[in-house]
Amino acid sequence: MYDNMADQNDESGGPNGCGPLLASDSPDAKPLRQQVFEHVRATGRAARTDVTRALNISAGSATTLTADLICAGLLREVEGLPRESGRGRPPVALEVVPEARYVIGIKLSDETHSAVLSDFAGRPVADATLPSSPGRKSLDTVLEEIDILIDRVLKDADMSLLEISAVGMGIPGIVDHDTGTVTWSPFLIETEVDIRTAFMARFGMPVYVDNDTNVLSLAELWFGAGRTIADFVVVTIENGVGMGLVLDNRLFRGARGMGLELGHTKVQLDGALCRCGQRGCLEAYLADYALAREAATALDRNPRTPQSPYVMLDALFAQAKSGNEAARTIFRRAGRYLSLGLSNVIQLFDPGLIILSGERMQYDYLYSKEVLAEMQKLTLSDGRTPCEVEVHAWGGMIWARGATALALEAVTAAALGEARG
Repeated sequence: MYDNMADQNDESGGPNGCGPLLASDSPDAKPLRQQVFEHVRATGRAARTDVTRALNISAGSATTLTADLICAGLLREVEGLPRESGRGRPPVALEVVPEARYVIGIKLSDETHSAVLSDFAGRPVADATLPSSPGRKSLDTVLEEIDILIDRVLKDADMSLLEISAVGMGIPGIVDHDTGTVTWSPFLIETEVDIRTAFMARFGMPVYVDNDTNVLSLAELWFGAGRTIADFVVVTIENGVGMGLVLDNRLFRGARGMGLELGHTKVQLDGALCRCGQRGCLEAYLADYALAREAATALDRNPRTPQSPYVMLDALFAQAKSGNEAARTIFRRAGRYLSLGLSNVIQLFDPGLIILSGERMQYDYLYSKEVLAEMQKLTLSDGRTPCEVEVHAWGGMIWARGATALALEAVTAAALGEARG
């Protein structure tokens, strides 16, 4: 496990940027003005000659477009690039004006909500957390908790809500990103919740909502290992099992924006009961509640005595490490189901990388050599390089930072539309 999203500067002292570093081959490419802006933001700082080479445009086009973006207050000129010959004036570079826009990213969970306030260059300015009340919640309760969380992160940044352009939000469950509707979530009492309209009515600003694993995938695409990989998969194991897919440097959501529910693919007909109400889902063998369900037996706990699943799982893991064979059997079984799920992902999408993430990645039984070997054994891999697997045990703040990318995407498109107008 490691953290590859640390904010570092390049050798010239400038920011190293954020966003995908590879160009998309998609036929519906973004407008050239937006490509110029996003190239500068992705590299942190770029000379106009770098822009012309990277985007294969003329020097005249680069000069005109960057002048337009400077006039709009979105880019600025700085001195900071190293001299190529070691003599003369340093070349003038371009960078994003950080204070041009600010966004907030929020990750909602059943234990702790997290928020990150980011500038237009994608750099975190402030963050905050809020303990979440247990159990399913009404929309009104969720909005109350979001209100407190936003107030905390604004106070940490010494800013007001009027300075924020938009909010990105990740929430577990089936989410229609296009409409901002949460069709179903283990987090909410209601179904078909129009959280976008309710949020805008309360806070007076746009919110962009997505499945929480999708926003974690955006975190990898914008700030992590996915910046230089065209196609990769993120699989998360926490209170549920989620999956995010990036194809050609873009987040794939499916035809109706609600695809890739890996946790609810079936691995056993008439199998264990899932919290979605169906049986045999992968999640019913891997998620927190699934492991805690069996942990009570392995630890000889009274099932009528309420206890946090997180406390139960920590105790189960400690017992497994100390030699308790019943505890080990639970983790081994979960690992075998994970192998099956990952093998299916490889067969379907042939990704360049699978990133395993989530709080349960602290339990090394779930990514042991045996688990990965079983994954390869179940996969038709003759004649091709085995899929690489990495483990990133990110905390809630990285999910929230991914939600800032969700907001930055929308705010960038809107800002460049205004600049064009």
